[in-house]
Amino acid sequence: MNTRAPSRRYDSVQQDWRAFLPEAKSEFYRFHVGGLENAYIAFSIALNEALDFHNRRLGVQAFDTISITPKLCSNLALRVSAVLHSIRQRGRHFSLLPNFAALDSTNFQTDHGQRAARSSSLLGRILLSRHSQFLQKVATLEQLVETLDHEFADSVGELSEADWFSGSAAWQKLGACHFDLNTCLRETIVLLKSFLFVLPDAQLAGLDFTIRGLARNRRPSRDSGTGVIRHRRMTAVAGK
Repeated sequence: MNTRAPSRRYDSVQQDWRAFLPEAKSEFYRFHVGGLENAYIAFSIALNEALDFHNRRLGVQAFDTISITPKLCSNLALRVSAVLHSIRQRGRHFSLLPNFAALDSTNFQTDHGQRAARSSSLLGRILLSRHSQFLQKVATLEQLVETLDHEFADSVGELSEADWFSGSAAWQKLGACHFDLNTCLRETIVLLKSFLFVLPDAQLAGLDFTIRGLARNRRPSRDSGTGVIRHRRMTAVAGK
């Protein structure tokens, strides 16, 4: 089996992004990006509906809708992490080096996201090996996705219908987490395409197997605070 990386035809992420993948890799890319986008759309629609209800002061509808978003967020995070972990694992083992660009802190809204991007950029300048810089960027994104997933669930747990104004910060945090998760998703999609250009054809099936396996490996369910939300809502409604 030939595991040597093919010669890279392009010298930048921008060129990779505009270029066409070979047919088999193109089908692979469309399939996995489609799964990522579907997970993102489901999460975004539910969150936007909840935010719209909140802005219109429709408390019951807002909290009924927001209660489903932690699971949708976790589903997105799991799928993004599966791709990132698979890229990092195979890139490290076979010394594959695609084109990539450093993370930009201006593309993130949460404090954690901005710190992670700045730290990644700084560490990238210290690391001597370009390959180490690539692996470090992927690891940073993978860790950040998991952190944002937890922060989103924690922010949902802080909400209650009884305190519209004191809960505004939590609603804003949900929007910021969504923004940063979208940034991580876009970074992952770009990384995946560039990675496919240097991945040997013989390794495509192995990468597919790893991504699918990790995407099915559900994390243990976390207490997102949904039960607290529903208890407070019912108490508030009963007191009217």
